[in-house]
Parts: sequence; C-alpha cells; structure tokens
Amino acid sequence: MSSTEIRLQAGKDETPRKPTVALALGAGGAKGLAHIGAIEELEAQGFEIVAIAGCSMGALVGGIHAAGKLDIYRDWVCSLDKFDILKLVDWSFSFAGGGLIKGEKIIGTMLELVGDVQIENLPIAFTAVATDIEREREIWLTRGSLFDAIRASIAIPTLFRPHLIDGRVLVDGGLLNPVPVTPLIRESADYVVAVSIDGPAEANLPVEMSANEAKSKGGIGRLLERLLPGSEIKAIGPRKAHELGALELLGQSLDLMQANLSRLRLAAYQPDLLVQLPRNVSSVYAFHRARTLIESGRDKMRSSLEAWQPRPR
Repeated sequence: MSSTEIRLQAGKDETPRKPTVALALGAGGAKGLAHIGAIEELEAQGFEIVAIAGCSMGALVGGIHAAGKLDIYRDWVCSLDKFDILKLVDWSFSFAGGGLIKGEKIIGTMLELVGDVQIENLPIAFTAVATDIEREREIWLTRGSLFDAIRASIAIPTLFRPHLIDGRVLVDGGLLNPVPVTPLIRESADYVVAVSIDGPAEANLPVEMSANEAKSKGGIGRLLERLLPGSEIKAIGPRKAHELGALELLGQSLDLMQANLSRLRLAAYQPDLLVQLPRNVSSVYAFHRARTLIESGRDKMRSSLEAWQPRPR
C-alpha cells in the first residue's frame, strides 16, 4: 500500500516514514493464532507496530512479537500435531488450585523457545490484560516478566490455574476486556488497529468437522470432555448433530459472552481499523490447525486494509 507511506520533509530530501500502529489483539484460544498472519500482513503492507495490547492468546502472540521472536514461535507452532500439543498439557486431574491445567509446561516450553525478558525492556511497548478475580477489576501488566504476564492473561477459568502476581489472583483478561483497545489510547501512534476473533459467525466454515475430529482422534478436546464434571465417557463418541459436549458448550458460551462484551467495549473505544474474524473460524483448542488459522488472519488483514480509507495524519 504505497498510498499509506508518510513522507517527512528533511531539508531538501524527503525521508519516507512508515505509518505507526498501536495494535490490540483479542482473546480466542487457538483461534488467536490468526494474529500471527495479521501481524505479518500489517507489517508487509508498510506499517510499523509501535505498541501492542493483548488479551489471552492475543497477549501470547503479541508479547512474543514485541520480543522479536514471532517467526520462531510461528515455525514451532506450525510443526505441532495433536499429540505434540497433548504433551504440552500438564493435567492436575482435579480442580485443586482452580484449574485442570497447571500451565507450567506450556510456559516452560515458551521460555525455552523464545526466552524471557522484562516487559519494560521490550523494543515495542506491550501490555498484557488480565483480570483480578478477587477484586473484580481489569489489570494492565506493563512491567516485570513477560511470561508471567502472559501466563496470567491466558488463565481461562476452570481450565488453567489462576496465576499469582504481587499477591493478586489473576485470570484471563477476556472476562472483562476481550479486545483491549483502551490500554492503547495513551500511545502516540498514527492509528489504532484492533484484531478481534469475536466477529459474527459465518456459514460453511469447517468448525464442527475440526472439533469432532479432535475428539474422535484422541485430541485435547476428548480428554477435556472426560475431565469436565457432568460429561460422561460414553458420550465421547459420535453424537447427533444437535448435541453438545461439555467442552463445546463451554467454548460456545465463552464465544458468545466475549462477542457481546467486545461489541460494547469497541463501541465505547473505537479503533481506527477493526479487523474481525468470525468466531466460528475454529474451535478454541484446535492448535493443530495453526497454518490454516495463520493464513486466515493474513487474508482478513489484507482484505480489511484494502477496504480501509485511513484518515490523513
């Protein structure tokens, strides 16, 4: 998009300057892998990302990008199959501690893969959004360990154990701010761009196929179905089309809650560009579909930029 380049006069020479973007990345579980393609396309179109605020999976992808390691993470996650993903899940096999998954193995793997850093030392301003469940308030994590902040932001209630930071019990930021535009208002960027995976559902997407596939072939969905209260092992096999398992019901409930909350928050704090992927683009645990999800994010960012008429800066 050559039309987006901003040229600054410097004496007799014109020095091209990329338009700067403060980027909000929303929650969505595995669907948040679409953020990788969205980021890569945004930069390929000539924009410079100078600040990121992320929630849940948006915090993970955004934090890794802020650390300059997104290519490493992308190549790694695209190499995973369902069984590799299961190896990363450290089950507690009870709700002791507040969640079925401890989360230590996942974060440990991320530390080995991309390393940790203090948020305040990142080359890109970064905010991870979490929820203080006891004080019932939104928390913006802008200092301290990057992966401590990410671990707090991804702590989906009942699935991941809450994370303690400075005595606060923190869980998924999507409970209060699924697409965190508000932390970016203070940033000096030309544009605020938000990527949401809470958009209206679209027909003809192969979501049900991927969800059923995960259960029938021993994926994380099947194991969670067996562990969640109220689900029966005999119900794990093929179901009638209208029947929902415990995990599917939980996923759809979270999607509906976050979609409605996102609409309210985005109406109050509108970004310059909102890029929306349909909330049924994938199930929340389909990490084995990384390549497809990344390309979905890339395609949606490209089409959104083509239709966008940015205001002059």
